[in-house]
Amino acid sequence: MSDSNTTDFTNPSTFILLGIPGLEVAHVWISIPFCVIYAIAILGNFTILFIVKIEPSLHGPMYYFLCMLAVTDLALSTSTVPKMLSIFWLNSREIDFSACFTQLYFIHCFSAMESGILVAMALDRYVAICHPLRHSTILTNAAVAKLGLAVVLRSSILVLPNPFLARRCPYHRTNIIPHTYCEHISMVKLACADIRVNNYYGFSLIFLITGVDVFLIALSYTQILRAIFSLPTKDAWVKTFWTCSSHLFATLAFYIPALFFILTHRFAQNVPLHFHVLMANMYLLVPPMLNPLIYGLKTKQIRNRLLWLFPHKGP
Repeated sequence: MSDSNTTDFTNPSTFILLGIPGLEVAHVWISIPFCVIYAIAILGNFTILFIVKIEPSLHGPMYYFLCMLAVTDLALSTSTVPKMLSIFWLNSREIDFSACFTQLYFIHCFSAMESGILVAMALDRYVAICHPLRHSTILTNAAVAKLGLAVVLRSSILVLPNPFLARRCPYHRTNIIPHTYCEHISMVKLACADIRVNNYYGFSLIFLITGVDVFLIALSYTQILRAIFSLPTKDAWVKTFWTCSSHLFATLAFYIPALFFILTHRFAQNVPLHFHVLMANMYLLVPPMLNPLIYGLKTKQIRNRLLWLFPHKGP
């Protein structure tokens, strides 16, 4: 009997996602902006992919990277929002034990991919501004494909230990996750075991992915600014910097919520739990919504093609 009970309580068959703890009565209302954000992200990113596909003038490195970013945004938001809305609307809180770790992996993997793609786009802007005559020879289609593959492999391999390290822990104390999705830190806190290895590896990922990528982007923009300020006129400064503005805004939209979420989760222990959960959701939902809007509004070729798709009809 003892052995049987030990086996039964080793791990639960399902986890229970609470949604946003403390704000359960407002779940239906909270779901409205979340649903709108998701709809805009889906529509916007599919529109970007469609426009780049049908417009031959957009078949270049910058727009290939933009398509990679759009696909990653679609995958990132879709890995979280459908289950989140089912919690808010249908009170469907159960998630299978293995499915939870699968979701954990894809969320962190796609987040790492987005970070890597932003680095590749920063490289594209650096070459375009600092070495414009060599841009087409440096960033060939083959080079873009290799960069994209490197981003995918790096993210897939570095994040892979995360779900395995989390899964090896016993969860017989509780299976209730105070979150809207299977987030790594929230899950390992439930474990009935020493989680120092999980924490050390989580910190190492922050430095190996976020830290390195932020450094590389900052290095690229340092060189870009040096090249811009060497131009003879202020009009040339503005015109050249404008070509980087879309990428710069997309980068800030991704890293500012991400860094704020990491810092508050790690160091602001007195912050209410529902604030942590809301920030975790904004960190995953806002960039996929903003990226197509930023590039659609600020990139002339995309904007013109979009206007062509929806022509104005006179009286």
